[in-house]
Amino acid sequence: MEDTIIVDSNKTLRQTFLWMFLGLLSTGIISAYTYYTGAFISIAGAWTGILIAQVVIAVVFGLCFHKLPTGVVTFLFFLYSILTGVTFSVIFAVFELTSVAYALLATAGFFGVLAFIGYTTKKDLSKFGTVLMAVLIIAIVLTLINLFVGNSILDLFLDWVVLIVFAGLTIYDMNKIKMMSQNYGIDQEKIAIYGAMQLYLDFINMFLRILEIFGSRRK
Repeated sequence: MEDTIIVDSNKTLRQTFLWMFLGLLSTGIISAYTYYTGAFISIAGAWTGILIAQVVIAVVFGLCFHKLPTGVVTFLFFLYSILTGVTFSVIFAVFELTSVAYALLATAGFFGVLAFIGYTTKKDLSKFGTVLMAVLIIAIVLTLINLFVGNSILDLFLDWVVLIVFAGLTIYDMNKIKMMSQNYGIDQEKIAIYGAMQLYLDFINMFLRILEIFGSRRK
């Protein structure tokens, strides 16, 4: 019986990473297409609406995950990844392509190490997540304030803080997903989508911070 649980749990985790990969792939394809076709310029007036839609989707996903059908949860995940792809198209206009590629590879390696730590750790990380979210909220508030202040040193400091926070959240989320995958009172397909969304968010936010800190901008 125990072997069966382990096998099923691993199946859920494999599905989680598959969905996450597909989400990242869709984001990459959409962002490249939006930039290289010049569409990111023609839809410039819709940026605010797209960003608001992303926030709404993330909130609905997080709050209504257990109540929504699996198909709806899947749709929201891919809708979010597509909208993220549209907003990410600006990256190609701001940063050199080599920097984007190096940042992506660095994020993938870093993410892999963190996910492994989260999967193998035996510690209780429940309080860990609460602290990280609190720090993240403070960092977001300070980032919004700094948009008006324009302090470059504070901006760099906040980039490092956010990178560290999402590194910690990757460990926390991976551990949480592993625990959820062993709870057979929850729909396993839905767990896979939920886990994919959480790890997807961790990945893209670490990618953005690494690119912001180490990337070379176009001249």
